[in-house]
Amino acid sequence: MNYVVGLLVTLGVLIVIHEWGHYRVAVACGVKVLRFSVGFGRVLWRWRRRADGTEFVVCALPLGGYVRMLDEREAPVEASERHRAFNRQSLARRSAIVAAGPLANLALAVVLFAAASWAGVQEPKAVFGAPVAGSIAERAGLRSGDWVQAAAVDGSAWRDVSSMPDLLWQITQAAMQREALALRVTDRDGRGAHTVTLDLAGLDAGEVDAGLAHRIGLGPAFGEPLVGDVKADGPAAQAGLRPGDRVLAIDGGAVPDSGVLRERIRAGVRQGQPLVQHWVVERGARQVDLDVVPRVDASAAAPYGRIDAMIGSPAALVTVRYGLVDGAARGLRRTWDTSTFTLKMLARMVVGEVSLKNLSGPISIADYAGQSVKAGPVRFVEFLAIVSVSLGVLNLLPLPMLDGGHLMYYIFEGVTGRPISEIWLARLQRGGIAVLLAMMSVALYNDVARLLGL
Repeated sequence: MNYVVGLLVTLGVLIVIHEWGHYRVAVACGVKVLRFSVGFGRVLWRWRRRADGTEFVVCALPLGGYVRMLDEREAPVEASERHRAFNRQSLARRSAIVAAGPLANLALAVVLFAAASWAGVQEPKAVFGAPVAGSIAERAGLRSGDWVQAAAVDGSAWRDVSSMPDLLWQITQAAMQREALALRVTDRDGRGAHTVTLDLAGLDAGEVDAGLAHRIGLGPAFGEPLVGDVKADGPAAQAGLRPGDRVLAIDGGAVPDSGVLRERIRAGVRQGQPLVQHWVVERGARQVDLDVVPRVDASAAAPYGRIDAMIGSPAALVTVRYGLVDGAARGLRRTWDTSTFTLKMLARMVVGEVSLKNLSGPISIADYAGQSVKAGPVRFVEFLAIVSVSLGVLNLLPLPMLDGGHLMYYIFEGVTGRPISEIWLARLQRGGIAVLLAMMSVALYNDVARLLGL
């Protein structure tokens, strides 16, 4: 149910804001608006203030919307009304009306990002567990328990790191630019400040996706290597492990955090058979030696070990909240950063540097919407902001059928002094429809592939 509600609210809000942008600027320019529609197809609800006013409707298929204006190219217009027709407006007014929809989405994103910043949210602290051996992160000098306080791209100004998601976003942007990212790091108590540098210049653009952190070798958020609830008669209980035990070492190798502990447990199987692991745990003021034999879990392609106990303490959380001015500035910066990142990703998809698998369709949007609804109102507001940016940027692309395509026609008209010919307009419209259908098909295929685990 969360997925359906999240998707409907997301589409409803973003479509209304987009079309409202077109509508308000059209009215301000003196253009008569015949219909303001949310969705397509059969009309479910309609309202009109007066007989000759705008008709507001909600239709059955909520995958878009439109604002229909008086236009001589679509139907005959009475002489007394021609001054209110869209096609009779100046080039500047027509351009403003068309651009208003995407700009309304971008303005909404600024407000939503700012609102989320003002409300505040709890996020994992930017303290890492142990990096993957031999990875970029390990070569840079990151170690378990390092707390990243600030980051800078290739000598630029340092930006404070408020949380783990904030840091991962800065890493993603640096990786997209193929530039090194300097990190100002301390221990978990804020002592021993030093600088390490992630060398991201060698990454391919195609590697900038959801798996980027893993490719760089960044460990999960730091958690203490503690044993939690122990299931009766499971391997942990049989070995004598107790809730609250702190794991110091397994088979002579230090266990600095919960991520390493989980890896060692999973590795306690060889060729489908369990291994005897020698554990050293801290219990109160003393150390205890135990032999633990994980059970084999064959539910995955490669069998792995389990001990039937909760592992690790929760990651430390920090409340990220900004004041009025800082929150507004962050809303502007997040909208700008997300917009430029989206454009760069799309550009690299076009030239083949980034996989088309990164395109998402309605199924993925519904999934993310449902997850953000469950995560709380602030997360859902941030999700709305991200999708609003994507919608605004997408509609500004110079593709026929999109707002950006119409703006390209007006640029041509402004340069040449004449509108684009009807023949070329028809050709470009057909080409634009083909491109959009191809993009939608790829996005839908990706959604289904993710759903089926392909």
